[in-house]
Amino acid sequence: MNEQTRPSTIPDQLITLSKQAGKIRSELESNKLKLPKNTSDDLHNLETTLSLIGEKIEAFQKEHSNLSALANVGQVINSSLELDEVLTIVMDNIVRLTKAERGFLMLRDEKGVMVTRMGRNWEMESINSSELTVSKSVVGRVIESGEPLITTNAQEDQRFMGQESIVAFNLRSILCVPLKVKNDLIGVIYADNRIRTGIFAESERNLLVAFANQAAVAIENARLFSSLKHTLEEVTGLKNLMDNIFASIASGVITADIQNQITLTNRAAETILGYASNDIIGHLLNEALASVASELEPHLTEVRETDRAIVDLEISHISPTRGNVDWRFNLSPLKDAGQKTQGVAIVLDDLTERKKLEAQRRLFERMVSPAVIEQLDPNSLQLGGKRTDITTLFADIRGFTSFSENREPEQLVKILNLYLAAMADAVLIQEGTIDKFMGDAIMAWFNAPIPQPDHTLRAVKTALIIRESIENLYKVLPEDSHLAFGVGIHYGDAVLGLIGTEKRLEYTAISDSVNTAKRIQENSAKNQILISKTAYERVKDEIEVKSHAEMPVKGKSHALEVFEVLGLKYL
Repeated sequence: MNEQTRPSTIPDQLITLSKQAGKIRSELESNKLKLPKNTSDDLHNLETTLSLIGEKIEAFQKEHSNLSALANVGQVINSSLELDEVLTIVMDNIVRLTKAERGFLMLRDEKGVMVTRMGRNWEMESINSSELTVSKSVVGRVIESGEPLITTNAQEDQRFMGQESIVAFNLRSILCVPLKVKNDLIGVIYADNRIRTGIFAESERNLLVAFANQAAVAIENARLFSSLKHTLEEVTGLKNLMDNIFASIASGVITADIQNQITLTNRAAETILGYASNDIIGHLLNEALASVASELEPHLTEVRETDRAIVDLEISHISPTRGNVDWRFNLSPLKDAGQKTQGVAIVLDDLTERKKLEAQRRLFERMVSPAVIEQLDPNSLQLGGKRTDITTLFADIRGFTSFSENREPEQLVKILNLYLAAMADAVLIQEGTIDKFMGDAIMAWFNAPIPQPDHTLRAVKTALIIRESIENLYKVLPEDSHLAFGVGIHYGDAVLGLIGTEKRLEYTAISDSVNTAKRIQENSAKNQILISKTAYERVKDEIEVKSHAEMPVKGKSHALEVFEVLGLKYL
């Protein structure tokens, strides 16, 4: 819209009237017209008054425009809590309101150093780092005094004569005001023009001071929000980490308040109890732990009354869905940050499977020496065998078939187990390996899987212990339950290893020497221990024997030379 068609403002109209009044007065005076007294003075006063009214109205309109701009800017900068966005809005409005060429915003960092955070030009573009040049002397004065500073021509301003930055950067109009929050200086706003002088006046300074007050609050709010957001992210990350750790704990964790109402559980607790978290949290402890509530309650009471923990509390009970179950509890007072007890914390472990494994191990230890078990590595066991020299022992109970004719099965099993236990214990005492129980007989060997240089002597000692143990049984069993035994011992090589499949393994020995030991045992007399000549040659200096007739053995072309073991030699 050009000047001729643009609507005139009130100040423009007043100025026009003033000029017209002045023109009339001049024409009247030049024509020397006869005027009423004081007419010329009145016209002059009217001209002056109209001009002053126009200036005041113009100043008022400018102030009103600035106030409106401040209100609008305040609304804009407070519409965001993102710090970078707030800084951009602040600087763009500063450049626009002051008509500066450039504007810079500086803030204190964590170390208290004033750092330029934002630079914008009159085209509302960010200023690159190479152009972030300000008058350090001007900024320094504002920081030191905490008061705004304005210069209409820094090149001629006596306060800054000789300042390198002003000369080097050809700075002219400069306006710098502090950013304060509760009287604490957090930064400065700096605006300048390197071309024109006198573009900043007191009105721009006042405007920028008022704007800076709003901007400081908005910036501080944004910084607080950014800090809070960062802290929240850290807390959220920490919470997620704790939740993951909490969820991955193998032990069940349950917390309850002072009213015994459950407030928290983890995944393991849900698995152990067999309930989802929704069916646990908010319920009472005696509801979620109903199967052990009666046994657990006295211990919970003790924790509450003494404010001391109870550890390794094991309770066996019957679960409606799982049968016999073994649980271990650790009970502790649940305290807040002030160490005030707010309830109880329960760490719950399901020992059921572990108890089963322990029972199975104990059973295995009755068949294989614990010393042997410790040497076995389940991860390295493979199907197949390894040839090695062993001493094999077979022992059986004599007369058990006839003994069983008039006995109840329960009584038979009880008596049989007593004799077999005596034999098995003798083997384990000498760290032998029990291969198997075969009805009323037992097979064992020595020197594998753990090498035993004296393995043949160990076999002989085992046989003697069997004799002694059975004699001790005679002292506690009725005479009609006194059964005899027979033992055969032989030395030779055998293939030992895991035989079977991945699902069912048996660690056993296979060789002719094993069969020979069995044949010797089958031909032994009542309560007799027989040893082959091959085995005897290995221990002849340590045992006492007597000759025995050569023994024809099924599957052998020649009779075996054997000896009857009487005992050990004591030097």
